[in-house]
Amino acid sequence: MLDIRFICENPDLVKENIRKKFKEDKLPLVDEVIALYTEKKDVNTRANDLRANRNKVSKQIGVLMGQGKREEAEAAKRLVTEQAEELAALEAKEAELETKVREIQMKIPNIVDPSVPVGKDDSENVEVEQFGEQTDLDFEIPYHTDIMALFNGIDKESAGRVAGEGFYYLMGDIARMHSAVTAYARDFMIDKGFIYHIPPFMIRSSVVTGVMSFEEMDSMMYKIEGEDLYLIGTSEHSMIGKFIDTITDESKLPLTLTSYSPCFRKEKGAHGIEERGIYRIHQFEKQEMIVICKPEDSMKWFDKMWGYSVELFRSLDIPVRTLECCTGDLADLKVKSYDVEAWSPKQKKYFEVCSCSNLGDAQARRLGIRIKGEDGKKYLAHTLNNTVVAPPRMLIALLENNLCFDGEYYSVKIPKALQPYMGGKTEIKAINKYNPR
Repeated sequence: MLDIRFICENPDLVKENIRKKFKEDKLPLVDEVIALYTEKKDVNTRANDLRANRNKVSKQIGVLMGQGKREEAEAAKRLVTEQAEELAALEAKEAELETKVREIQMKIPNIVDPSVPVGKDDSENVEVEQFGEQTDLDFEIPYHTDIMALFNGIDKESAGRVAGEGFYYLMGDIARMHSAVTAYARDFMIDKGFIYHIPPFMIRSSVVTGVMSFEEMDSMMYKIEGEDLYLIGTSEHSMIGKFIDTITDESKLPLTLTSYSPCFRKEKGAHGIEERGIYRIHQFEKQEMIVICKPEDSMKWFDKMWGYSVELFRSLDIPVRTLECCTGDLADLKVKSYDVEAWSPKQKKYFEVCSCSNLGDAQARRLGIRIKGEDGKKYLAHTLNNTVVAPPRMLIALLENNLCFDGEYYSVKIPKALQPYMGGKTEIKAINKYNPR
């Protein structure tokens, strides 16, 4: 959320930023919010004048009464009463305008970093770098849910009866591998100096509107009926919310946090082959990394954070690439964002497994997350987040890139880094013989 004073002082810059994001429908919001804020200031000026006059006249009443000037004192009282009615109406108008101004502020996109490429949507995102050679297996690779089925590791049919589409049971070695990945990711981030958290899995609406745009909220969040609670779509939501209305000493920065949680999302996804499996689902688990830092340090931490994701995936023998999100693919609160994508030998393409985002002071402004400098002055923090791993997708990448086939049965090599979390196993072997479909 942009500072209203910044919007008023830089309307052309704010509008140009909206155009860069190809959200021309939001252009009228700039003039609208400026007009409302100007009206609010005028109302506030009149209200302050009345408050000052009330205080002045109230003192005069006491003096007049002391001097025996009862009629003049009564006239002054009537004036105070009349102005009190006007003041009450002005205060109600102030509150109304404040609400309207804030609602529009929250719809105006954050200013993207100058380095972000201009583009309409994710088709115009820009590849930054590839890490590791693309795996090219010399045998037929089953679809990822078929691989899991060979290990008796997934049951979508039963989950459909229990919870509906977009859910699944993981079982046996596949379920163990899922848990191993999250445990390894946890320890990986702890070794990087991040403090491990298990946060609340539900948050209040005041936190929801503080951490995401209205568009994201509508498409993602599950509301708990009858309560002011939402299921989290990612632990970033409750982790950033932890600092709502707080002031942190600058000496304690940066705050580096890693968190585990289940995640709940309404939308199942888009198109094609990805919809057959577990790419897009309603419930999954994730390890997240969060940084709260000084503004001048946020880009440095942005580079560190996506670098950690690349390092983790490469330690599990998974080729990846980084992709910079263009202006049209950035959510409204984001200043800059990279996707880390893993290579799929089955599909012969990369797919998203991590998303690293710098949100500048947008979340901090909404939630009141402030820093107290050495000079005693307070300023807004910068917040960043990045996926460490989301095991459904990590599991797909892990299985496909470490798959082996002896002509009859499939097996999966366990990367060395993951072996301690798999009871020392170096591989898992399929229970079922492969039967091409």
